[in-house]
Amino acid sequence: MSNPKKILTVAQMNAVDRATIAAGIPGIILMENAAHRVVEYVAEHFAPVERQRIVVVCGKGNNGGDGLAIARILNTRFEPDFLEVVLIAEPSDLTADAVANLAMLRASGLRERREFTPESREATLLIDAVLGTGLAGPARGAALDAIRTINSGFPLAKVVAVDIPSGLAGDSPAPPGEYVRADATVTFTAPKICHALPPARGLMGDLRIAAIGSPPSIYDDDASMRLALITPRSIASVFAPRSRDSNKGRYGHVFIIAGSRGKSGAAAMSGIAALRAGAGLVTVACPESVLASVAAFSPELMTEPVAETASGVIARAEKFTLCAIGPGIGTEDATRAMVRTLYRTLDKPLIVDADALNCMAGSDWKSSGAPRILTPHPGEMSRLTGLSIPEVQADRIGIARAFATGRGVTLVLKGEGTVIAFPDGRVWINTTGSPAMATGGTGDILTGMTAGLAAQFPKDLDRATAAAVYLHGLAGEIAARHLCEQPVIATDLLRYLSEGIRAITNVSH
Repeated sequence: MSNPKKILTVAQMNAVDRATIAAGIPGIILMENAAHRVVEYVAEHFAPVERQRIVVVCGKGNNGGDGLAIARILNTRFEPDFLEVVLIAEPSDLTADAVANLAMLRASGLRERREFTPESREATLLIDAVLGTGLAGPARGAALDAIRTINSGFPLAKVVAVDIPSGLAGDSPAPPGEYVRADATVTFTAPKICHALPPARGLMGDLRIAAIGSPPSIYDDDASMRLALITPRSIASVFAPRSRDSNKGRYGHVFIIAGSRGKSGAAAMSGIAALRAGAGLVTVACPESVLASVAAFSPELMTEPVAETASGVIARAEKFTLCAIGPGIGTEDATRAMVRTLYRTLDKPLIVDADALNCMAGSDWKSSGAPRILTPHPGEMSRLTGLSIPEVQADRIGIARAFATGRGVTLVLKGEGTVIAFPDGRVWINTTGSPAMATGGTGDILTGMTAGLAAQFPKDLDRATAAAVYLHGLAGEIAARHLCEQPVIATDLLRYLSEGIRAITNVSH
C-alpha cells in the first residue's frame, strides 16, 4: 500500500541528495539519472524526437549540468536534425559535476554556444535548465535575460523545464519574479512546495515526478517531513475490486442529517454521492416537510424524519457506521444545539460540513474522542477561526494544521490545492479540481463521497478522506473536459466518478 508522496523543502531535498551520495551513489550519477528521466519524458511526448528542432538552455548550477547531460543523451540517442546548446554562464563558473558534463558534451561531438542563433528561434522543443529550485529572490542578470528570451523568442516551441520552471522558487508557492512559461516540468525524487501548492503548481504544466536513485527510506522515516502530496497510487487501494461474495453489509451504513425547507437538494445530493462512492446503505434524516422531496431524487435512498430532540438524533446515529451532518440544515438555535450535542457525545465518526460548521463556530470543540472530519471552504474556515478569508488563504497549510492539532480533528480546507490536516500534524495536499466546480452543491457531493468512502474503510479514515477529495476533484476535471467549464453542475460530478476511478487504478498499476 503506497503512501502519499512526501513534499520536501529545498533544504530537505539537498539533505536527501547528500545522504544518497554518502550512501555510495555519486552526484554525477544522480545528474545522469535526472537527465535520463527528462529524455524519457521527451521521447514519450515528442516523438519522433529526431524530427524535433531542439534548444537546450543551461545555467551555471546543477540544473545547468542536468541540461548539458540531457543535450548529450538526446544527441547520441536520437541524432535530431537540429540541436543547439546555449550556456549562459562562463565555463569557469560551473559546478564540478556540470564541468564534467560539459566535457562529456564536447567529447560527444557537440559544442555549446554562448548566445541564441537565428536558427534556434525556429525550435519546436526547448529544454529549460537555467535555474533550479534554490532560487531565493527574483531572477537577475543573464538568467533573467534567458527567461525573457525563452518566453518571447520561441513561438513554435514547447518548453520542458528541468526540476522547476526557471524563476520560480522551490520553497514558495508564489513566483518571486519573472519565470519561464513551461508546458511541462520533470522534477526529481519528490515534489517541492512549488510543485504542490497554488499558484506555482499551476505554472508547471504537465508535472512528472521521477526517481533518480535516492532510496525512499532516506526521507520517508524523517518525522520532520510531514507534508505530502496525494497521488493515485496512495489511494488506489480504496478502489480495489471487491470480493465475489460481497454484500451491502460489508460496505457500511451512512446516516446523513441534512436538508430543510427549500434545501432538500443538499440532502439528496449528499445521500446519492454516498451511494455512488460505494456505501452499502445510506439513510438521509431530514425534516418531515422535505422528506418526500428527498426520497424522490433516488429510490435507493432511505429516509426518515429528523428526531424531535438532540438525544433522539444521537440515539439514532449510534446505530450506523458513521454520521455526516450539515448540508442545508440551517443555523437556528435548536439546530445549533443539536449539532453541538451530537459533536460532543456521538461515539461514531462524524463528518461536519456546511451549516453544521457554522453551528460549531465558537464552541468548545469537546467530543467523545471518536473521529471528527470537518470540511470547510475558506469562508467557513474564516468563521471557525475568526480570521479573515485573505488571512486563511495566505497560510492555508499553517492554519489548517494548527486547527487540526489544536482540536484533534481531521480538517479538509477546500479550494484550489485542498489541504487535509490531521490531528498529529501531518498535512496532505490535493492537486485535482477544476474551476468548473465553482457551482452550488459540489460541497454537498464531497460530503456524501467522504461519508461513503469512510463507511467502507472505517479503519483507514485518512486514506478514505484523501480518496474522496482526490476523486471529487478528478471528476470535476473530467466533467469540464466533456462539457466545458460553464455548464457543469454538481450532480455532473457523479456521472464521471467511474471514469475517475478507472484513471486512478490504471495509473497505480
